[in-house]
Amino acid sequence: MKRIGVVTSGGDAPGMNAAIRAVTRIAHSKNCRVYGFERGWEGLITNAFRELTPRSVGGIIQLGGTILHTSRCLELESEEGVGKAAKTLASNSIDGLVVIGGNGSFKGALELSKHSDTLIAGVPASIDNDVFGTDETIGFDTAVNTAVDEIDKIRDTAISHERIFIVEVMGRTRGFLASTVGLTVGAEIILVPEVKFETGKIVRKLEENNAKGKKSGIIVAAEGVGDTRKLGAEIERDAGTEVRLSVLGYAQRGGSPTARSRLLASLFADKAVELLSQENGNSIVGLLNGRTAALDIKKSCETEKPFDLSLLELANVLAS
Repeated sequence: MKRIGVVTSGGDAPGMNAAIRAVTRIAHSKNCRVYGFERGWEGLITNAFRELTPRSVGGIIQLGGTILHTSRCLELESEEGVGKAAKTLASNSIDGLVVIGGNGSFKGALELSKHSDTLIAGVPASIDNDVFGTDETIGFDTAVNTAVDEIDKIRDTAISHERIFIVEVMGRTRGFLASTVGLTVGAEIILVPEVKFETGKIVRKLEENNAKGKKSGIIVAAEGVGDTRKLGAEIERDAGTEVRLSVLGYAQRGGSPTARSRLLASLFADKAVELLSQENGNSIVGLLNGRTAALDIKKSCETEKPFDLSLLELANVLAS
């Protein structure tokens, strides 16, 4: 293992830069040269890269986003695009490739592995925390803390005006972010894509809370549950109370990574470089029961991470 490539693909997550830094410095300690491909898979297709050194990645551990940039690359979904990426790896004699990203990135990596001899190690970085094979992804903790900080402020005005606030957090298909955020801000109601909801039940819950003397409330909803603006109008009409909507949006992806996200970035990078050095590729690394571990990338891509319903049950008890 003489030359290692690194790419950040798909949606950005706080801690990606910390992972780039760790991969570069750990690989250099093993006498490997490191090359960063730019703008995600696009860099592999167009052969756009730059060499990374321990000095060139200095001062980035605290930065959000990714210095290599990222993009959604539809071309990699075609056989021609995969062929171009494989050719780039071969022409630059890249022995191992570290892919930092989420489920979509790993599906691309899996397809690329079928057309290239380059060994691939996936490092899970996603605020959605939906990658099978790891208890937690890089960036999840940062996104949770960003949302919690904003909702704590919203709670102040909700109490002052005796209003219900629907706070929409990210999560198009999964509710890991919404459930963790909702539990930790003391939300009265949490809505996730994994569990169907009825507006009538939400209204009854709010009416019960009102009877107990709770004149305000927070509803945390993952974006994938549907039209939250329409939901707010329905609740306001049926419950006879003021409802406001706050969409946190892309702020959840940015900002300086927390200590937790930086720690996972360093641990995952170390495991990824170790796997490649031992010529054990085509895997993703992750955290299982407090320890770093590796899992076949195909299994990770083909298995849905189970959703923990007990968090919703606990949140419901605590919000009573």
